[in-house]
Amino acid sequence: MPFGGNDWLALTQEPTLEPELPICDPHHHFWDMRSGSIPYQRYLLHELAADINSGHNIRSTVFIEARSMLRADGPVEMKPVGEVEFVQGLASASASGLYGPGRAAAAIIGHADLKLGDKVVPVLEALKAASPNRFRGIRHSVNWDPNPEVETRQPKGTMTTSNFRAGARALAKMGLSLEGWMYFHQLPDLVDLAKTVPDLTIILNHVGGVNRIGPYAGKDAEVLGSWRKSIAALAACPNVNVKLGGLGMPRFGFDWHTRTKPIGSEDLAKDMAPYINYCIEQFGPQRCMFESNFPPDKVSYSYNILYNAFKRLSKGHSAGERAAMFHDTAVRVYKIK
Repeated sequence: MPFGGNDWLALTQEPTLEPELPICDPHHHFWDMRSGSIPYQRYLLHELAADINSGHNIRSTVFIEARSMLRADGPVEMKPVGEVEFVQGLASASASGLYGPGRAAAAIIGHADLKLGDKVVPVLEALKAASPNRFRGIRHSVNWDPNPEVETRQPKGTMTTSNFRAGARALAKMGLSLEGWMYFHQLPDLVDLAKTVPDLTIILNHVGGVNRIGPYAGKDAEVLGSWRKSIAALAACPNVNVKLGGLGMPRFGFDWHTRTKPIGSEDLAKDMAPYINYCIEQFGPQRCMFESNFPPDKVSYSYNILYNAFKRLSKGHSAGERAAMFHDTAVRVYKIK
């Protein structure tokens, strides 16, 4: 099913739980993909507005880089500036109120190649110039896996190189943050980075990149044992925060996207609980934030169902703890006014 299969998602409908609870969605993408082997996929302001206006009180969102709308020419390292320029325009359109009360892309995370070391500074300055009021940091995906059938984006051990760490220090010096996106078995390298650059704010994406398909299918004891150990080690680093979500991506192995009828929020909450609750236990609510990861997660459930599930999951927490996980942590970390 392509991203945004709204007819299929509409087969499962629920009333919105706690519709007044303020939410900052700290992780979504915009893209307009028209080439390559995947089908045409569009998720821009109209599509996001339809989701965030579907019942929950989404006050603001954070855009995360998606390697979309890159500059067509110029130096390779500067091409990601085009994406931030584009999203800055969408954010300004959202701020007009025309697309609803929520402010889309109230914070913007772009991309810069930290392997440039100190030479990444001009790129970061250009990204900041493209969005003086919303640019907050970068994501440098470092996904690597020894199995050829698993997507690899960077060489093994990228985060341990001297150049990457010099780039991370430059990022920290400018008061910018780093999104951590990698696979679960790479988390020890992120722990080491967090300790080496303690003044760098790091946000771990998607509960740490668990893989439960392909070469990792049927190996939950091994995979989750490794993941839990690394999550506990990351939680011991005060400069690391974690996003609770991303489990709708097929690599997590739940197969929700293959159902004849989409999953409901009660069952979804039960399935996600072991991962999300463990992260909350380790990091504490003040360093946790519920994320949509739309549109990738949209292959598995609708926006309304997902946030209903998050609300069910968090029922045992105090009002202050829930406010942190749904809104306040993200607003603080991403410096959203």
